[in-house]
Amino acid sequence: MILTCDLMVLLQNGTYLRNGPGLWDVGEHSFHHIFDGYATLVRISFNQGRATGAHRLIQSEAYKAARTHGRPLHREFSSLCPRKPGSLLDRVRNIVGLSSGTALSDNANVSVLPLGDGRVICLTETTKSSVLIDPDTLDTIGKFHFTDRLWGLLQSTHPVVTPTEFLTLLPDLFRRGHRVVRMAAGSNERKVLGRVHCRGGLAPGWVHSFAVTENYIIVPEMPLRYSVTGVLKSELTPWYIFDWVPESGSYMHVVCRSTGKTVASVEVPPFMALHFINAYEQRDDDGGTGVIIADCCEYYADPAIIEALALHRLRSPGINKDAFPDARVARFRIPLDGSARGDLETVVDPDAHGRGVELCSINPAYQGKEYRYVYACGARRPCNFFNSLTKIDLAEKGAKNWYEAGSVPSEPFFVARPGGTNEDDGVVISIVSTVEGEGYALVLDAASFKEVARVRFPYGLPYGFHGCWIPKKI
Repeated sequence: MILTCDLMVLLQNGTYLRNGPGLWDVGEHSFHHIFDGYATLVRISFNQGRATGAHRLIQSEAYKAARTHGRPLHREFSSLCPRKPGSLLDRVRNIVGLSSGTALSDNANVSVLPLGDGRVICLTETTKSSVLIDPDTLDTIGKFHFTDRLWGLLQSTHPVVTPTEFLTLLPDLFRRGHRVVRMAAGSNERKVLGRVHCRGGLAPGWVHSFAVTENYIIVPEMPLRYSVTGVLKSELTPWYIFDWVPESGSYMHVVCRSTGKTVASVEVPPFMALHFINAYEQRDDDGGTGVIIADCCEYYADPAIIEALALHRLRSPGINKDAFPDARVARFRIPLDGSARGDLETVVDPDAHGRGVELCSINPAYQGKEYRYVYACGARRPCNFFNSLTKIDLAEKGAKNWYEAGSVPSEPFFVARPGGTNEDDGVVISIVSTVEGEGYALVLDAASFKEVARVRFPYGLPYGFHGCWIPKKI
């Protein structure tokens, strides 16, 4: 496709990659949940006013085994425990398979991230899923082999990556907490920076993502907790592998990036959030950090979003026409003065973005700093899934929206204009699937939120999750 002059001004040469589940049926087996599908990469390359695209499945061991045998052999998100209890021997086998990691999938179907040394990694919740890919050919290069001795089966799906380091969390189901680990750019060795001890429940809370500021790492603890009982009984819970335990409390922990010490651990109102948007430090009258501000896409302390993403619900729009859970941009205020409690508030009227907000991005230059704009998927009602894009202005408390009937856009990813000075100087890229079976990359001017280009594929595209931008080397 030949692009418009406006887009050539707004967008540098480079490659947009998106990762997400793309195959939910193998042989006669159909997966249950959107999180189960085998990872599929989509590439859109922009060069001198032209755009080309491609897609390819990640060649994980789980995918290759399923293709060979005609059915899944590894446990995906909704099948970590059997849907129906088996014999005692079956339960023992399941426990051994999960605790050893042999039954866990390496299906890296959530994130794709360029590391500081130029390598590109894809991953999901299991540490064995970390895989390197070629951003030009979409070839699966092979496993990302950690050279350290940090044992752990699980990790945060959304590490924080900067040009110099890779930060992530390793849940510790036995000591009820999370190890905060750091890996320098160019290295394969993770080092423990600190440890967060969860304060509620019998197991740590699920942390799909977390936030950082210039000096701190913010670790959330929500009452959606790993179900130790479910694993021991070898049974799925109503929330798959988690328990919803609101009486166990909700907390926010703040870890110093330089020392690894926990400098604050405060109780907050109950919350349910998959994705944190950003965080920053707010100074007090003396110039020190008085409060940490942390923003997230929050579901009013209701885990219904987990079941709302089951495939039978997403494929039945007539039955669940207005069934999608409400969400808001929620802001935590975490005091660093020793106070026991933090606050949680709604930042923008949720009706401004259709009472839905998820799969968010910001200008990466503002990560960990005070910022103004959020780009996210919205939900224009009635709907049973995300069906719009929204640009939320946290200063003016308003939103601009993009909507086209019959279209399902994925995460709007912000790419800054070369030499741009304003926070919203650039474009937003989202891959859109339509009810007619078509697929295209939508490019919006990030400032006006108006369409500047579409890159059409000759076939439909499955829904995907998260993307990244890789500038072309000069």
